[in-house]
Amino acid sequence: MLVLVAPGQGAQTPGFLTPWLELPGAADRVAAWSDAIGLDLLHYGTQADADAIRDTAVAQPLLVAAGILSAAALGDINPGAVAGHSVGEITAAAFAGVLDDTAALGLVRKRGLAMADAAAVTETGMAALLGGDPETSLAHLEKLGLTPANINGAGQIVAAGTLEQLAALAEDKPEGVRKVVPLKVAGAFHTRHMAPAVETLATAAAALSPADPKIPYVSNKDGEIVASGAEVLERLVGQVANPVRWDLCMETFKELGVTALVEVCPGGTLTGLAKRALPGVATLALKTPDDLDAARALLAEHAGA
Repeated sequence: MLVLVAPGQGAQTPGFLTPWLELPGAADRVAAWSDAIGLDLLHYGTQADADAIRDTAVAQPLLVAAGILSAAALGDINPGAVAGHSVGEITAAAFAGVLDDTAALGLVRKRGLAMADAAAVTETGMAALLGGDPETSLAHLEKLGLTPANINGAGQIVAAGTLEQLAALAEDKPEGVRKVVPLKVAGAFHTRHMAPAVETLATAAAALSPADPKIPYVSNKDGEIVASGAEVLERLVGQVANPVRWDLCMETFKELGVTALVEVCPGGTLTGLAKRALPGVATLALKTPDDLDAARALLAEHAGA
C-alpha cells in the first residue's frame, strides 16, 4: 500500500522547478497555469531568489504547481491514499480528483494572497523544535504565548507566533529540545494570526464545484479519511487558522497498512518524518526528474501502475 504525499511551505528552494521544465510539455503546462492565475510560475520556479519565493503569495502556488507537475510525470498511478502538509493539502485534493489542476491553482493563489495580507498585519514567523518530549514542549510554548502550528510527529513540533515570541523561544528552549530552527515562511500560519484569511478563502471555495475523492484523502485536521469533496474544501478553509496534525495523518497511514511513501517535488521534508515515524516503510522523495524511475519502480511494487 503506497501513500502519495505533497510538502508544504519551506520546501521550496531557488531554481527547484528548472529540471522539471525539461520534460515534454511541462513548460507549456506551467505557462498556461501562470496565465490562468496571474503569476509567473516559470520565473519564480527558475530565476527568483530565496527571498522572492519565501513570499507566501508566491510559495504556495509554486509548490502546488510543482507537486501536480511531478506527480503527472509518474504516469498512471494508483496510490492507496493521498495527503498533503498544509498547502500540500490542495495538491493532494488535485491528486484525488476533488479539484482539477486549474481550480486547485486558482484556489491556492487566492489562499496565498489572503494569507500574505494576514501576515502583513503583525511580524510573525515559525520555527521547528527538534527533539524533546511533546508534552513538555507544548507546555513551554503555551508559557511563551506561542502556538503549536504543526504537530508533525517523529519528535518535531513547529511553533508559530510573533518574532519577539520566537526570539524568546530561541533563548529559552524547552527541556530536551536539541535545536530550534527558523523556517523559510513569511508568517505564523495555522494560528489565530491567519483568521482574516479564512473568510476570503471560504468565499473562493464556495465558487468551486468539488468532486468526491477518487482516492482516500487523509486530512490534516485530525488524520481522518474524508469521503466528501465538499467536506475536503470545508476543511481546507478551516486549516488556514488551525494546527496541522501531520502526526495523526501518519497514524492513519499506519492503520491503512502503508508499505511505501512517495513525496512529490520538492520532496524531502515528509519522507524525513516518515523515516523516523514509520520504520520499515520504503520512502522516496521526488527532487528532480532523475528520481522518476526509482519512484515508478516503487509504485509498481507497492501500488500498481
